[in-house]
Amino acid sequence: MEIWIYFTLLAAFMQAIRTAGQKQLTQHLNAMATTGVRYVYALPFAWLYLWWVSDYRALEIPDLNTQFIQYALIASVMQIIGTACLMIAFKYRNFAVATSLAKTEAIQVAIVGFFLFSIGLSFMGWFSIIIGVVGILLVSKVKFTAKDVFQNPGAGFGLASGLGLAITTLLVRESSLALNSDLLLSAALTLTFMITVQSFISLIYVYWQDRHQLITMIKQWRLCLFVGLTSVVGSIGWFTAMSFQHVAYVKALGQVEFFITLFITYRIFKEKISAVEYLGMFLIVLSVLILLLWA
Repeated sequence: MEIWIYFTLLAAFMQAIRTAGQKQLTQHLNAMATTGVRYVYALPFAWLYLWWVSDYRALEIPDLNTQFIQYALIASVMQIIGTACLMIAFKYRNFAVATSLAKTEAIQVAIVGFFLFSIGLSFMGWFSIIIGVVGILLVSKVKFTAKDVFQNPGAGFGLASGLGLAITTLLVRESSLALNSDLLLSAALTLTFMITVQSFISLIYVYWQDRHQLITMIKQWRLCLFVGLTSVVGSIGWFTAMSFQHVAYVKALGQVEFFITLFITYRIFKEKISAVEYLGMFLIVLSVLILLLWA
């Protein structure tokens, strides 16, 4: 298999676990503080990873150009917004449904990428993405209508999360490529730059909004450390995969994360799963097979 597939599977697995940890944190922290945890506690690990990649590749860390900084700064803000929307969605919807709405990111990536960056996909690529998104919506029994979005704030925040993360992932790839360096190293530098910026933004906002949340972030350090570590490992997977392959394909394959999400929903959060999910699971598997074999 190609290297991007391995990194995508790693990212999908770690993201599902990290998101479950973040949902646990919402019992102690507000949405923005919970979002900030994934950056602040991931920061030292990101810098260590960048140092290791630079040493392993025996390469100098490239200089940051204007195009990289612009793309990476916008991506940093959009990821914070997307993650915060997902945390808010958890308060309205169950874990599987909120996550599935955010996972419309796959089709949103393809659409936004086409209009903003003229990124074209093959017919089978589009077909694979659409089939996968339909499968996820079936699994979580989401009414994907404008009425549902406006009447249920959780649905709206879930979709907004998908859009924010879609724009983020597209800009992550553009940022990495803008460095014109070894892709493994450029992905690591993009990750470290963004997490550093996001840590500062999150801490400043949380301090301004409710400084007592910072104390809680320290008191809940074990759970916060778990979220930070799983977050940075997952991000390493996403950033590297997206540096090697089109974002839409990476996110389409990344939908296998939902199988882990379903397991967590059922086994940990004890939230019920219906029989119609089998059809959704079949469509997700079909989507991945189409992507890997024919797209």
